Amino acid sequence: MNIAMAVRERADCLGQKVGAIIVLSHRIVSTGYNGTPAGMRNCSDGGCVRCSNRDKKYPSGTGYDLCICVHAEQNAILSAARFGISIQGATVYTTVQPCFGCLKEMLQAGIDEVIYLHAWRSARDSDPEQQSQYEILASRLPKGIRQLAMHDNRAEWARGGTPAPQGSDQHGMESQ
Repeated sequence: MNIAMAVRERADCLGQKVGAIIVLSHRIVSTGYNGTPAGMRNCSDGGCVRCSNRDKKYPSGTGYDLCICVHAEQNAILSAARFGISIQGATVYTTVQPCFGCLKEMLQAGIDEVIYLHAWRSARDSDPEQQSQYEILASRLPKGIRQLAMHDNRAEWARGGTPAPQGSDQHGMESQ
């Protein structure tokens, strides 16, 4: 999980910053972080309309279909595919519980297990039918989905709560 947290430092989202790694046979085979597609303006540069309007027009957990950002888990899966790496039977470590879309994609890609750090909050939390659908998807992972109890020093920053500390670069890493 520490490696997924390190990968998260590259995320350029005005909302949550998420990192994910895919592990197969005890080896990291792919990594991903959330942000706009390659060659497009980053969220912090106004590249995503949803992120730019997240507190006004798009409350947290809504408007994902309008967001141009690619989720960390999606980027990890797509990176493996791009380089011809099979992820059948792999484990995904992600800093945030996967959303519906990512969970479906992980099932289709043959992922066996998901381990996440922080719970994902959305409309499904208040809708029993959506929660049930999510649980059905999660139950289809051969080894399941579970939260890892671990401290995260950068949790507030990753949720978009605070800017990177003084003396750090654009990714929140301390300057030398």
